[in-house]
Amino acid sequence: MIVALDALLSMRNVTLAARQLDMQPPALSRLLGQMREEFGDPLFVRSGSGLVPTPFAEALRPKVQALAAAIDDLFQPTIASRRAEPFDPGWNVPSAIPVPPLATRPANLLDGQPSAAEVAANLDRVGESSSPHDRLARNIGVLGIAGGGHGRPLTMEEAEEAMSIVLAGEADPIQTGALFGMMRVRGATAPELAGFVRAMQGHVAARFDGRLGLSQPNDPPPAVQADLDWPCFTSPNYHNPPWFFHAARLVAQAGHRVLLHGNTGSGAAGGRYEVVSAALGIPVCSTADQIGAALETQRIAYVPLTALAPQIHRLIALHRLTQFRNAALEAVHLLRPAGGRTSLLGVTKPSHRELHRDAARLLGLPNITVLGSVRDVAQYTPFRPATIHRLIDGEPNDLALPSRMAEPPATPRPRGTSLEYWQGVWTGAMPDVRAERIIVGTAAFALFSLPGAVNGGFDAAMAEAEALWKHRRSR
Repeated sequence: MIVALDALLSMRNVTLAARQLDMQPPALSRLLGQMREEFGDPLFVRSGSGLVPTPFAEALRPKVQALAAAIDDLFQPTIASRRAEPFDPGWNVPSAIPVPPLATRPANLLDGQPSAAEVAANLDRVGESSSPHDRLARNIGVLGIAGGGHGRPLTMEEAEEAMSIVLAGEADPIQTGALFGMMRVRGATAPELAGFVRAMQGHVAARFDGRLGLSQPNDPPPAVQADLDWPCFTSPNYHNPPWFFHAARLVAQAGHRVLLHGNTGSGAAGGRYEVVSAALGIPVCSTADQIGAALETQRIAYVPLTALAPQIHRLIALHRLTQFRNAALEAVHLLRPAGGRTSLLGVTKPSHRELHRDAARLLGLPNITVLGSVRDVAQYTPFRPATIHRLIDGEPNDLALPSRMAEPPATPRPRGTSLEYWQGVWTGAMPDVRAERIIVGTAAFALFSLPGAVNGGFDAAMAEAEALWKHRRSR
């Protein structure tokens, strides 16, 4: 019951909590009924946005979280010893790249609270010559003037200004929390995401002296250019093998320059994709020179977010303090550090798939492919239907891909570490039909999305991916 209550307090939705606990919603509902009897309190009341904890349940939250964590720790040795666990300790390591704390500049807070009319008048007086604190406060006030519920979403220009101030380290910590918290409650819009991306793009361009990244869509191209941008920002709690790295290598061996960039959180598993890349022979890069050389010689590179933009990494890491995804994590998927003819996005939430596509259109990105996925990375599973939201030459173009085959049975895992197994699938030492179909399907999906990469439709892309897999180089 403690674990179930922790999940319900976190998800505020019976269906989502049941999915997290790997149980059926009716079973969790029965368990919730037992808890209400035990505690003598309703614990949750229903609202239009889900379950709302009662004051009693909110008071229990710290104790419940601590007890649930202790229960997880108690069973952790058993879980870690299971042979079916996809990852082993060799994969989950902290990032080797040191990251400074999130840069902020505390403000001297004013005493007293102005009225809504005073706030509106103050916002009108704030101009470009005002301090960063005042300009950011103006944008936060636009979102919800004095808490009266009469705010509006930010325009793309306002969102760009707000994120630029945060990335420059000029925001007060309270302002950063207010900005992301208010956007979380209402939900980010496409212009807001686009503005955040423009600020991020400019931030990366400045860090790399303009050699990497574009500050504006019409700026001259940077010195380092990729063909395919492949963001891979996944939760450290997602433990399925990253077969998309094998697929990206196939695309690179076909002659296309592929830039992977991302992270797996900021904790003990934050360096997972650095280990994965090195194990497959993909260069892990942290400078423009390294990225340019890798794309030129090996046609592929992986850039950790810790090296690309530590300030953005720290913004995303605020999840550990807030337990919600802020808009910086949604925007960073659209960041194209080295240009690219197209980007491959995997988006979990159905409502966010068109949102990302619409934001890309506002940014002037001509080509992008957003895959409905169970993870925040583009990895295509050919034995399941898939919905794709695309931009082709700047115009929306959606596509529904039916399942192409029956799902192969899972291959029993032999003795050895998961890292050895994952590498063995690439070398052929560990035959796994299901994994191979995912790798080939994902490579085909990437080739199909890349303008001019294949002549013909998805079937032609599958045929080319099959040939690439058959003739792949082991190193």
